Amino acid sequence: MILICLNMVTMMVETDDQSQTKIKILSQINLVFIVIFTSECFLKMIALRHYFFTNGWNIFDFVVVILSIVGLVLADIIEKYFVSPTLFRVIRLARIGRVLRLIRGAKGIRTLLFALMMSLPALFNIGLLLFLVMFIYSIFGMSNFAYVKKESGIDDIFNFETFGNSIICLFEITTSAGWDGLLNPILNSVPPDCDPHLENPGSHVKGDCGNPSMGICFFCSYIIISFLIVVNMYIAIILENFNVATEESSEPLCEDDFEMFYETWEKFDPDATQFIAYNTLSDFVDTLQEPLRIAKPNKIKLITMDLPMVPGDKIHCLDILFALTKEVLGDSGEMDSLKESMEEKFMAANPSKVSYEPITTTLKRKQEEVCAIKIQRAFRRYLLKRSVKQASYLYRQSQDMDTPKEDAPEKEGMIADKMNVMYGSQVEVEKSPERAPSLVLEPISSPKIKKDSDAMKEKDNNGKNGDDSGKTKKSENAKCDVKESSV
Repeated sequence: MILICLNMVTMMVETDDQSQTKIKILSQINLVFIVIFTSECFLKMIALRHYFFTNGWNIFDFVVVILSIVGLVLADIIEKYFVSPTLFRVIRLARIGRVLRLIRGAKGIRTLLFALMMSLPALFNIGLLLFLVMFIYSIFGMSNFAYVKKESGIDDIFNFETFGNSIICLFEITTSAGWDGLLNPILNSVPPDCDPHLENPGSHVKGDCGNPSMGICFFCSYIIISFLIVVNMYIAIILENFNVATEESSEPLCEDDFEMFYETWEKFDPDATQFIAYNTLSDFVDTLQEPLRIAKPNKIKLITMDLPMVPGDKIHCLDILFALTKEVLGDSGEMDSLKESMEEKFMAANPSKVSYEPITTTLKRKQEEVCAIKIQRAFRRYLLKRSVKQASYLYRQSQDMDTPKEDAPEKEGMIADKMNVMYGSQVEVEKSPERAPSLVLEPISSPKIKKDSDAMKEKDNNGKNGDDSGKTKKSENAKCDVKESSV
């Protein structure tokens, strides 16, 4: 709001004969505002995604930003290629749209606009009635005052010679301005004010005198019908709708809103269980009409409402209605009395008892989900560390065969089984006097590493092949012992 007002001030300080320095400074300031408004629009589009275009004000902001950017780009093109400056002035008018964004935050102006929107159908009908009256009187004026002497208010534009000029005269009379200047020449009926024998080119009618009695009746009747009746009907309709809009703003909820809520509820709860699933709550509140409606994206808003939930992740009808009503009215004294009356009406319409034992809320459930996710991430990191230790052990065993043997970090369990599947394993039975025989996993290298190491060993010493075969036999014997012990 403050930025919009500052932008208004920068547009107000522009003058016709401003210096080049002032033009440059204002241009830079305008560029800063364009960057700010564009960034705001871009961030809102990222946050709301496709829901950004479901709001009329967001669409208006988007159009204003696009026009501002287009105006900035075309300004450079026009200046570079010497296009007519008139086009540049028209493009700069797009900046005025930024001022209209003030309406979004001004409640009084929004009430007036709402009253005008409500009045449009009736105003359109009254406009048709006014045009019909003007059409009849313009034809009548052309028939009686087409050749009146051009003086006072009657000239080459304001006259009754053609239908278009007659409409212009009648429109001026409708505003109650200048009708006496049009009536004055019509009151001239005798010389020397007019010439009854004047030849009018292209017509058999002679003279430029008026008809006073006809003129007085014409103007008086038209002013009474158009200005005192039809135009005041415009004002009456607008005032009536403004009163309605003001009452609705002061009393945002009425019985029709609650009836609409229950009608929408029937579509989501056709079996009349008084509950709906939590995963359908977002669609339900988005389907409602204003002022109870919460448009998508609304999941965070619904979570913060802290709605009670029963087993099965279901929410009761009254809990949703109370939360939406509180969202509209806020924490006021009316809320408590309204809550009691709504509960009484609901119980009267639904006398059957339904088990209602909340076990959690939407906010608490979200907190539990966040905690569970954090625990899962921490446990995954812990498993990753154990897996890294096991992989490091396997790698050392595969690369350095002469180092003293060490116990595997993971002898059994998920990580050991997974590593054995990935890299293979060799089992040894270690016997010690202090403890019973146990299984020791000695992983071997992957096929590629084993192949490379065998090739290098064959080049260095062919005698080691016998040792390797001996170790292989020993390993096979160990496996057999393991099988026997397991049996």
